Amino acid sequence: MTCSTASESPSTPGVATHPLDPLRPQEIAAAVAIVRTARPLGDRVRFVSISPAEPPKGADAATAPRAAEVVLRDPATRRTLEARVDLRAGELTDWRELEGVQAQLTAEEFLFVEAAVRRAPQFVAALRRRGIEDPSTVDVDPVAAGYHGLPEEQGGRRLARLLAFARPSPGGNAYARPLQGVFGLVDVDSGELVAFEDRDPVPLPAEDGEYRADRVGPLRDDVREIRITQPDGPSFTVEGHEVRWQKWRLRVGFTPREGLVLHHVGYEDDGRLRPVLHRASYAEMVVPYADPDRFYMSPLDIGEFNVGTMTNALTLGCDCLGAIRYFDGAYVTPGGEPVTIPNAICLHEEDDGVLWKHTDFRTGHVEVRRGRRLVISSFVTVGNYEYGFFWYLHQDGRIASEVKATGIVATQALRDGERPEYGVPIAPNLGGINHQHVFCARLDIDVDGPGNSVVEVEAEAVPEGEENPHGNAWRTVHRTLSSELEACRRLAPERARGWLVTNPAVRNAVGEAVAYKLVPGDNTVPFAAPGSALLRRAGFVEHHLWVTRHAAAERYPAGEYPYQHSGGEGLPAWVQADRPLVDRDVVLWYTMNHHHVPRPEDWPVMPVARIGFELKPWGFFDRNPALDVPPSRPGGGGSCQAR
Repeated sequence: MTCSTASESPSTPGVATHPLDPLRPQEIAAAVAIVRTARPLGDRVRFVSISPAEPPKGADAATAPRAAEVVLRDPATRRTLEARVDLRAGELTDWRELEGVQAQLTAEEFLFVEAAVRRAPQFVAALRRRGIEDPSTVDVDPVAAGYHGLPEEQGGRRLARLLAFARPSPGGNAYARPLQGVFGLVDVDSGELVAFEDRDPVPLPAEDGEYRADRVGPLRDDVREIRITQPDGPSFTVEGHEVRWQKWRLRVGFTPREGLVLHHVGYEDDGRLRPVLHRASYAEMVVPYADPDRFYMSPLDIGEFNVGTMTNALTLGCDCLGAIRYFDGAYVTPGGEPVTIPNAICLHEEDDGVLWKHTDFRTGHVEVRRGRRLVISSFVTVGNYEYGFFWYLHQDGRIASEVKATGIVATQALRDGERPEYGVPIAPNLGGINHQHVFCARLDIDVDGPGNSVVEVEAEAVPEGEENPHGNAWRTVHRTLSSELEACRRLAPERARGWLVTNPAVRNAVGEAVAYKLVPGDNTVPFAAPGSALLRRAGFVEHHLWVTRHAAAERYPAGEYPYQHSGGEGLPAWVQADRPLVDRDVVLWYTMNHHHVPRPEDWPVMPVARIGFELKPWGFFDRNPALDVPPSRPGGGGSCQAR
């Protein structure tokens, strides 16, 4: 295995050269200093995030200011603070104090809650009931409190719920031994246990759930080495954060909330750069669990935890193979110190199988092209789960994306012979809880420019009769979605439903409007009851497609500050304006739902589960754009088509 890497090396220190570039550590430090100078902060005020303040859509990058958005929290006043700084001018340009909203939970607060719970007498007593004398051997996972209208949730306190697990050995798999029946609600500021419940203990499962290579075995001895080599180097070029590859051009971005972001994705066609995506990211996700005892477990991992700060440094195990280009990420600690995530984003190309092929059966002539794709990816760790966010660019003009979920499933201890009603036994005396992983991709799409329309396309069987005497006929029907409420749509596999984003002002060689089609992948629906906390707080899960008019402030499908929010924000609120969508600057929001009923094969660490979608050119080009891909030439010389 070859892991050839090249890390990011900024050309100049200090302020980045492009307003869409991720913030450098020096810029984060500068933003902290600017805010502290302009607004003396109390000792308890903490920094939650510092992100690039992106210029308005359509602004000239050469003249746009390099700015940063700053979110802080003041526990003394229970306020969330927002600031904006001009990094080039060194000035604070905006300051707001928000009441009634909670900023995202930080890693520092995670650790504070764990330490406070370990000291709590009620918790120590619950451990002793289970034969555990040393609280330091127990992991406490803070869980987003959500909002359920309960009395203990009132009063404006910053809250988290808790789950606890006993590690079978130092560094061992804590999720193998959940402390069943221990529930609590914690004040994140004071560490006080606002509520605590200790039910009758369930014995800890005996299995250790080990998965580390030096602890399991024997390992397979028939895995032979695969080398991925590119002796001439990769086909892409990188300048700063701009990437060029196989007629594609884009910018790679990073924010502490979303993590990996793509900007200005376009395709060079006959000497002209044609825009496809202005901005693309995974803007929210929610993981609702099905057990009534875990009613509160539906974290909005992006909006409640700033998932970008949980991005892995891709330095161990070679997450990518080949000639790799890494980009660093950076975020701020609550104390105001910049943190660099080395190798946060991986860029590489990989073989993608046969791109196209035809054999003339009369002459025997073969034409085949082997395809490749450009991969831009990152991984985050959110408690027990890992999520890989992958974007793929293809030589035939397709853009694809998928999320790879792996890690360790949420567990509960079982009594002998017990089968959980809302989960599955995955090991002796251990159950995995039924749940879903719901992701919402925000696609600010510009098909040959911002004047787009969205057309729903379905298949329709023709009734048998004079027009269809043999019963085989079907056709496609098109319907333009004219307004935001009309564009709240669900999949209909029985009708092969999909959606075209067209540009009516640009026509292809056959006179049709150029378009890209959103092609859905695996998906399902939520099973939460109407009016439930999930559907109030994460209303975006109710539709697979939402379409909104572009608005700079409408960035996150569950709203800006979902932590402990009662709900109703984001997409469900925005579409009530029912703005017209025809020939407008539109944003697509695609919601995809991975339905996870655990299985024994998911234990002790689950193989990757994939869910995704494609944006496919649909009359965007006048013919196959991959005709000019040259034939492959294997190592022995000559074409793979040679006879």
